[in-house]
Amino acid sequence: MVRFLRHYLLSLQFFTRVPVTGRLADWVGFSPAMLRASAAHLPGVGWLVGAVVALVTWLLLALLPASPFAPLVAAVLGTVVSALMTGAFHEDGLADVADGLGGTLNRERALEIMKDSRVGAFGAIAVVLALLAKVSLLALLGSLHGTVMVVALFLGHVVSRFWPLLIIRLLPHVGDVAGSKSKPLADQISVGSLWVAGLWTFGALGLVVIAHAAMVLIVPTLAVNAVALWLAAGVLGSGLAWLGMLRWFARRLQGFTGDCLGATQQVCELMFYLGLVLAWGAVTRGGLV
Repeated sequence: MVRFLRHYLLSLQFFTRVPVTGRLADWVGFSPAMLRASAAHLPGVGWLVGAVVALVTWLLLALLPASPFAPLVAAVLGTVVSALMTGAFHEDGLADVADGLGGTLNRERALEIMKDSRVGAFGAIAVVLALLAKVSLLALLGSLHGTVMVVALFLGHVVSRFWPLLIIRLLPHVGDVAGSKSKPLADQISVGSLWVAGLWTFGALGLVVIAHAAMVLIVPTLAVNAVALWLAAGVLGSGLAWLGMLRWFARRLQGFTGDCLGATQQVCELMFYLGLVLAWGAVTRGGLV
């Protein structure tokens, strides 16, 4: 348990702006092997980020005046909180990938562009469109019911952080290892780490279903089997996005860089929300209420 906690805190330190400093950082320790092992807790980081963003969103929905625009305001401010907690770490990866792969068809030139800290037109457009799509989908979920939006936020942050680990497992690292943010992740992730990540991910999904089954009414009006199907649609949408990103990186780069991992998280989170939105009507029309 001590090693588990140390790896989790190291993951927080690397993937977020949550302060793990001073004596706590000294207790956690550091080594390249530890940092590589900490990647297994990336979905666990999603538990914390998702929980905080979901709580802020719930409070905003409770405090804002009753208005059709309240879910939109809550979605925007919740997204701000998310970016502050992570330092826009994953959004930066999305921008770099869009600049590199959108700006040239040449592999070496694309990798060179992705190392440039400046944001180009493709990167700016990609981030703006992704944020607009994310906020719009969350606001739509919030218009169905506030709790639906809160649950989606929590799970979206968890599930989307599982898929980048499969990118690491299946593709070689092709970036500048010496200067890359993903240097500790360049080696293939272990099966054991994937099991830990899977426990974080499916534990979150199971928690929502079990809580609903216990009559806590996590997702109002839906039967337990409907909630399971609804969440499965979100996971399916996220998984299809991961498959598309995997094939894109394999074809264009013959591997991945740290920016690819951030871009994958962003796209998979977005598609998780889209899957939930598309499934809602089908589930409710199917009489599973």
